[in-house]
Amino acid sequence: MGAGGSRRARPAAVAAQGGAARAGARRTRDTGGGPAASGPLLIVPLRRDELPVDAVELARFMVGRYLVHDLATGRMAGRIVEMEAYPVGDPTSHAYIGRRLYNRSMFLERGHAYVRLTYGSSYMLNMSAEEADVGAGVLIRAVEPLEGLDAMSARRPGVPPRDLARGPGRLTMAFGIGAAFDGVDLCSGHGLWIGRVDERARRVGVTTRIGLSREMHRPLRFYEAGSPFVSGPRRLLSADLDSSPL
Repeated sequence: MGAGGSRRARPAAVAAQGGAARAGARRTRDTGGGPAASGPLLIVPLRRDELPVDAVELARFMVGRYLVHDLATGRMAGRIVEMEAYPVGDPTSHAYIGRRLYNRSMFLERGHAYVRLTYGSSYMLNMSAEEADVGAGVLIRAVEPLEGLDAMSARRPGVPPRDLARGPGRLTMAFGIGAAFDGVDLCSGHGLWIGRVDERARRVGVTTRIGLSREMHRPLRFYEAGSPFVSGPRRLLSADLDSSPL
């Protein structure tokens, strides 16, 4: 699988990060995406019963939702703009060989983090995607940073905002996500969690997966059409195979 937990800290953005959050919200609004907000985002935690019970449907559903990491020093949050599905029976999925100690989080009920170190250097944030004991997952590939940009930049110094979380390894570094978050309930509404913001519908594109050595022909990578925060080659985003609203 193209490759989790502490659950403490209050969901509040520190004042020093407020300007960056407001600027991020305005930037998104002005370019046709994100909430029209002038302050911290009002992010509502996603309930487990809102999540589709299917890896492919879940991957598509998560485009346009939000990833949040609440810390004692403030909040980091961003809009998810790119996802990949690793459904049941997919030979590239870490669950394909069955339940093991290292992949047990993939067999939890949908909405739990599966964090895996890949290539010996980068952590990847995945989420379990089916009913309990059914191994499948979705990979969060890219996020548009909106709150806590100062904290993200401190983890990735010298990197422009567009590239802070554009790619799965960059994302986990910027958000401070490592092995300790494996198995965390992302529907908890605190610590590391996923949520939504009420806003107008977006358009989602779908293309083949990237970064794999096989099974790359399947259209299992979903992204927010037109977002500059999506990772990978631009040429793959020229055609939106699925242009229905999010």
